[in-house]
Amino acid sequence: MSVTITASDINKLRQTTGAGMLDCRKALTESNGDFEAAIDWLRKQGQKVAAKRSDREAKEGVVLAKTTADNKAGIVLCISCETDFVSKNADFVAFAQGIADAAIANNVKSVDELNEVLINGAKVADLINDKLAAIGEKIAISKFERVEAPYVASYIHGANRMGVLVGLTKEAEEAGKDVAMQIAAMNPLAVDETSISAETIQREKEIAIEQIKAEGKPAEMAEKIAVGKLAKFFKENTLLAQPFVKDNNKSVAEYLKGVAADLKVTDFKRVALG
Repeated sequence: MSVTITASDINKLRQTTGAGMLDCRKALTESNGDFEAAIDWLRKQGQKVAAKRSDREAKEGVVLAKTTADNKAGIVLCISCETDFVSKNADFVAFAQGIADAAIANNVKSVDELNEVLINGAKVADLINDKLAAIGEKIAISKFERVEAPYVASYIHGANRMGVLVGLTKEAEEAGKDVAMQIAAMNPLAVDETSISAETIQREKEIAIEQIKAEGKPAEMAEKIAVGKLAKFFKENTLLAQPFVKDNNKSVAEYLKGVAADLKVTDFKRVALG
């Protein structure tokens, strides 16, 4: 005996799960009108729902940066969603925190590894699909970075909208936080000049030469002037050469040397929403 599925039933399921109208109708039909069974059906179809929502942008979310207890490794990740209403929801933030904690506890090194991690017996990938079905927004681990070093510092900026990891050659908690805040504010491309790819340097040089020629300067001068423009590019875009935000009279490299002669940055990662 078939059960009549009303528009009210469909809307109720949609409000509860956030799933689409057609999905809700099918869920209720497949479960013969049983509301709880329909919710279970939708959860089982989580991957299908995710595929249907794959064209929707997830510009909001929660960014978290965490380190291991010994500060030898750290991860920074973004659990993305579609609206700031969801990203600011305490339950969603706690959900993201749980995934970040699992990443640290299981020493994961990639999104694929993290998706397979179990939290209370359920895979992270399945938990994300359950959450997607429950709130009706595209949710994903959209960004994941990891740093390993003798000492890793972490920093969260702007209510979980940006996270930074910094790898240092030795323990230096205050310096690590200072450098992480520098990276958050100034968004350097690399640690130093040697860390920037040859392709990027060549592109910047070619742009500089064309700018100089456009200014009417002789071609034979262009190469020499371009070197100066590249030096400015490195100063603005490499961490160690940037003016230190807390004291513009010194560079980040000079600041670190003042803390300890052998203190150096080995790596950094910066993840931001958008």
